[in-house]
Amino acid sequence: MQHLPVGVATIAGIQAGEGKLYLCAIKDACGNRIVGYSIDSRMKARRAVTALNNALARRGDVTGCVVHSDRGSQFSSRKFLNVLTTHDLIGSMGKVGACGDNAAMESFFSLLQKNVLDRQAWATRQELRTAIVTWIERTYHRRRRQAALGRLTPIEYETIMNTPAAPAA
Repeated sequence: MQHLPVGVATIAGIQAGEGKLYLCAIKDACGNRIVGYSIDSRMKARRAVTALNNALARRGDVTGCVVHSDRGSQFSSRKFLNVLTTHDLIGSMGKVGACGDNAAMESFFSLLQKNVLDRQAWATRQELRTAIVTWIERTYHRRRRQAALGRLTPIEYETIMNTPAAPAA
């Protein structure tokens, strides 16, 4: 079973001692796994393109899937739209002022804020980058049980969903 995000791409600016760091994350709405992300000191369309390319590399052929985002200019850039077109993905953007439109990503960024960013001050961008990647890959994907997934982690959920069903006896 291959899926890609349906409804969840966002960029957030995060402060470190050296300056801001921007995280663009793409979440698989089915299994709540962050399937692509990109972190850098500049908020450019390249962040969104890199995150989407990472998601595509992880998921393989996802022709026809919906990629929903907020209304950031990165997601309406020519570069991002070209990647959507090249891979036959359907782009979707939230409406202005519709706060529930991107609730899945807002929830993720809220957890990131509470579990990583509010825990200490980060002196360098590299320290903050390492903390974010570690939290996503170790904690969010492998340890954090989610009620929407039947108290499974995103990795456990995907493992179960990707296991072929046994033939009936």
